[in-house]
Amino acid sequence: MENNKSNTATRWKIIAGVLAIALIAVCCTWGFTANSKQSTQPAGETAASETVAANQDAKADALSYWTESAPLKTELTGYIKAVTDESSKDFIPVKDRIAVFDMDGTLTCETDPGYFDHKLLYHRVMEDPDYKDKASDEEKATAAIVKEYFDTGKYPEGLDVKHGQAVASAFKGMTISQFDEYVKAYRDTPMESYTNMTNGQAFYQPMLQVIDYLQANDFKVYIVSGTDRLITRGLCDGVIDIPLSQMIGSDESFVATNQGDKDGLEYTYSHDDQLITGGDFIIKNLKMNKVSVIEREIGQQPVLCFGNSSGDGAMANYTITNNKYKTGAYMLCCDDLERENGNIEKADKMRASCEENGWTAVSMKNDWTTIYAEGVTKK
Repeated sequence: MENNKSNTATRWKIIAGVLAIALIAVCCTWGFTANSKQSTQPAGETAASETVAANQDAKADALSYWTESAPLKTELTGYIKAVTDESSKDFIPVKDRIAVFDMDGTLTCETDPGYFDHKLLYHRVMEDPDYKDKASDEEKATAAIVKEYFDTGKYPEGLDVKHGQAVASAFKGMTISQFDEYVKAYRDTPMESYTNMTNGQAFYQPMLQVIDYLQANDFKVYIVSGTDRLITRGLCDGVIDIPLSQMIGSDESFVATNQGDKDGLEYTYSHDDQLITGGDFIIKNLKMNKVSVIEREIGQQPVLCFGNSSGDGAMANYTITNNKYKTGAYMLCCDDLERENGNIEKADKMRASCEENGWTAVSMKNDWTTIYAEGVTKK
């Protein structure tokens, strides 16, 4: 009997010991978990705070290549704040947030020693071993005028149309993809006036920031250039993140490979056809022609315009005149002689035009902390 009592007591002692150990284990686990939560929670909150702060810094730094005193930076940031605020009297619905940019001299260098499309034509007619011996007398004569422009820096009267026609004829018969490949191959050639930069890299970094800034605020961006449409697309494709349909330029004709001399109203594109350049120049997209093409292809009056020359004046005035929304027009002045191939006379003339027309002048020298990508220097 006593033996049974002894065994029972021993069993209860064992059970009590096990329970005690289990209780200690549970307490330790709970304490560790609680401490872990206490230690990780602040870190999570800190991470979230850091993310918000980083986003705010990135937003505030959207125009980091612009000096704090730059009129465009001050005006544009205030403008964006007003037109994107639904409670503001200046609010602009997303569907009406249209911005138009010239290309040469506004987004990319136009003085090395001349426009990209003029350099391309000269290369095609005078240097390309596969074409120079086939070039027509008219094309060679135009190339000679282009060379004169390069040498003197003075743009000859009448060259716009002559150059447009020469481009159309010199690239006649190419498919769209062949023309695009040709343009992109040439854009990879070195710039003459700069080290560590190709023609395709000669984009103004501050202006690319403006495009990114506008797109981040739901603006639809169009390039409206005097350069041939296909050349504009070939130069900007992969650099500026907009569809090719939003890259507008001067126009040449297109035909089907089997169309021959038939008018487009008399010919139906067949399964055996390809679209090729037709060889005829149609229109130079400058001055009033820019206004016309905006109506034809965009169908809306822009609210922001960016340009650099008299060829953009009509587009700028169209943007800010009789517009139901708050508007702005900005013109670049090529006044930097150290980092860019500037021209003070042209810059002063543009400043005078800005004062006369109500545009905001942009000083490359004073408003930009940088012009090209890091490592690029002017020779």
